[in-house]
Amino acid sequence: MIIKGQKINDRYQIIKSIGEGGMANVYLAYDTILDRNVALKVLRGDLSNDEKFVRRFQREALSASSLSHPNIVEMYDVGEDDGQYYIVMEYVEGKTLKQLIKRRGALTLNEVIDIMLQLTDGIAHAHDSYIIHRDIKPQNIMIMENGLVKITDFGIAMALNSTQLTQTNSVMGSVHYLPPEQANGKGASVKCDIYSLGILMFELLTGSIPFKGENAVEIALKQMKEPLPDVTLINPEIPQSIENILLKATAKNPKNRYNDAREMHKDLETALNEDRKNEKRYVYEYPENDLDDTKIMEKISDVNKQENDIDNIATKIDNEDKKEKKKSKLAIIISTVIVAILVVALIIYFSATKAQNKPIKIPDVTDMTVVEAEEKLEKAGFEVALETKKIDSDDIEAGRVVKTSPAIGRTVKKGTKITLYESTGVADIEMENYIGKNYLEVKVLLEEVKKLKVVVEKKNVDDITEVEENIIIDQNPKEGTKVSEGSTVTLYIPNMNYYPDMVSEKWTLEDVKEFATKYNLNLTVTEKESTTVDPGIVIWQSRRSGSAIAEGASFEVNISKAPEIIEEEPNNEEDSIDNSDNQNNDNNNNNNNNSNNNTNESTTTTSSKKKQ
Repeated sequence: MIIKGQKINDRYQIIKSIGEGGMANVYLAYDTILDRNVALKVLRGDLSNDEKFVRRFQREALSASSLSHPNIVEMYDVGEDDGQYYIVMEYVEGKTLKQLIKRRGALTLNEVIDIMLQLTDGIAHAHDSYIIHRDIKPQNIMIMENGLVKITDFGIAMALNSTQLTQTNSVMGSVHYLPPEQANGKGASVKCDIYSLGILMFELLTGSIPFKGENAVEIALKQMKEPLPDVTLINPEIPQSIENILLKATAKNPKNRYNDAREMHKDLETALNEDRKNEKRYVYEYPENDLDDTKIMEKISDVNKQENDIDNIATKIDNEDKKEKKKSKLAIIISTVIVAILVVALIIYFSATKAQNKPIKIPDVTDMTVVEAEEKLEKAGFEVALETKKIDSDDIEAGRVVKTSPAIGRTVKKGTKITLYESTGVADIEMENYIGKNYLEVKVLLEEVKKLKVVVEKKNVDDITEVEENIIIDQNPKEGTKVSEGSTVTLYIPNMNYYPDMVSEKWTLEDVKEFATKYNLNLTVTEKESTTVDPGIVIWQSRRSGSAIAEGASFEVNISKAPEIIEEEPNNEEDSIDNSDNQNNDNNNNNNNNSNNNTNESTTTTSSKKKQ
């Protein structure tokens, strides 16, 4: 039993339980080496005892760890500690799509398209790496507060493919999304994931699953035989383009489905375009033939026989037979006898298998060389992991075995994989205080001189103005801790972001608001008239581009607006000017006349004097 505070593999400290399932229990844990929270999924005991399953689980999980995509939960580590098999994954704070559907029911059309675009993008990435999920369902999809979708359980889904129908709890959760060809016992392909995506999309649009039943047999038969309910009858506002996507994704015949997830993604991108809303209903090119239901009956009957539920399955089989073919009582008796014979055969088989798999004790290989320990363990009937784990030891010299996992002396099944812990000798390198130093210089020192492995990670700080870029703000292990050669040291530097050049890049007001929300800035917007820049574009910013962003800081921008055009009202100013000019002309004329008169008078006077 795993409890709070317990450490798994001397590294992952359990914080709390965050989920339980038919396959595994999930815990929130703290990675003491990399200083981060992780999701730790520990396989349940019945699966841990299945050696074939465990080997496949480890192989598939390691393969899935190569996936790197924003819509896929990252897988960090796979291991075993004291008989407990676990995987370590990215911890996602959010809820599953199943929880969201239970709380809200049907989602809006835009929400469904957004979620499905993210899912098909992530699944397409996995398919490009030749990885099929095989267990897509809303319980395996996380959605964060910001709307980001994360697909989980790639490793478990693949490893469980051969045994998923032997786990009662998982059958009822998965069979609602199970493709007809898989229910019929055929191998999985990328088109199996597409079918499951289609069923999931139907549930997002309607708030319920399309095929329901009292048990796995009934649901599987409906998946194989019944057509998908008409989603436009459930919600008439759903356009035909959306129903066509559902019809194509959930076709019984794989030939009628999308060829791959990327093709479905492209169809979703244009689904709400005006020219597609009233398109014609999708018609299948190939016949939707009924699939043979013999294999699904056999498989699910095996499930229920192992779970002591034979009577219910036999009764269900009989009911289906009565409805479809009205079998006689003799046929029912024969079916019951066959089931009973199968039960006896299974009991004999499992008894023989148990006798062959009698547990044996792990021998003591302490203080042996790795080669000697491998030979002894393999001779005893165990499988030895290819890679050894390195640990410090004050008692065992470097290169020799300190311990094993599972532990020495434990009684386990023959063929169990044993991991050797190799001594690196006495820890003789004392960690110094590197906080405040340039991480590049410290990294070279630790790697080249002290022969340590260095991991550099970014870490958020409360006030970015108090730190400098590339300067170490924390370290693990701490000052004074002793480590040995080859140990891992983590250096933390500030997670710094910078202001862009909003003016040159012609940011809009919406761009600025989104930026301010992202970094929690106190935004002030002022409109300024501009004759050279289009309205609504940034023409000035208070923080220069390239300067570090401090969350909560004040930030101002000026947004361009068109100059105001003032329409002048008609007035008599020109008339006044004209009148004034006329008056002046009249005055001038009067003056001229007066002048002429004076001149005449003067002339007359002069003439008069001459006569005298």
